[in-house]
Amino acid sequence: MPPSGRPRADARANRERLLAEADAVFREHGTDASLEAIAKRAGLATGTLYGHFRTRRALLSALMGDRNEALFTAGDALADEPPAVALRTWIDLTVVHAATYRGLAAHLADGTDDASSELHASCVRMAAITHTLVRRAADAGVIRPSTTAADLSMLITACAWAREHASPERAGRLIDQVLNGVFVPPHS
Repeated sequence: MPPSGRPRADARANRERLLAEADAVFREHGTDASLEAIAKRAGLATGTLYGHFRTRRALLSALMGDRNEALFTAGDALADEPPAVALRTWIDLTVVHAATYRGLAAHLADGTDDASSELHASCVRMAAITHTLVRRAADAGVIRPSTTAADLSMLITACAWAREHASPERAGRLIDQVLNGVFVPPHS
């Protein structure tokens, strides 16, 4: 690293190339795609990839950084929405987010419990927003009191998996059916 403490221009360019190729490879082949293939597509040595991203999760964390921040901003903004709308919107947003790449949902689920994971802080933040929205919905009486944030996080993972492997429509139907059992029916 140069004396300024900033990475050299070529190192920054290499990092950006690696991120662009990782995005393309993960979209094509999922998050279990070969990291060596990513480096090769970027025209760089595998050691260069590992110099920037020591683990697959570090690479995923870097790829998801901006997307995570946008998701968190959207989640925080839901505090102004009615509790049922806020919770449903959050579930829809996080399912789409977790299905960005085939296999990402599993990495996010693991990142919640693994404090050493580069994804951990983001997963904890997602879980905190989920918890807040579930608590608001429960306090408002719009969801069954037995519903937990952990339940809905598992639902999000399952629906993201459905979206990755089947279709967005099937994931949407799955969400609708499960939420019919979570939300308290309006009184007639």
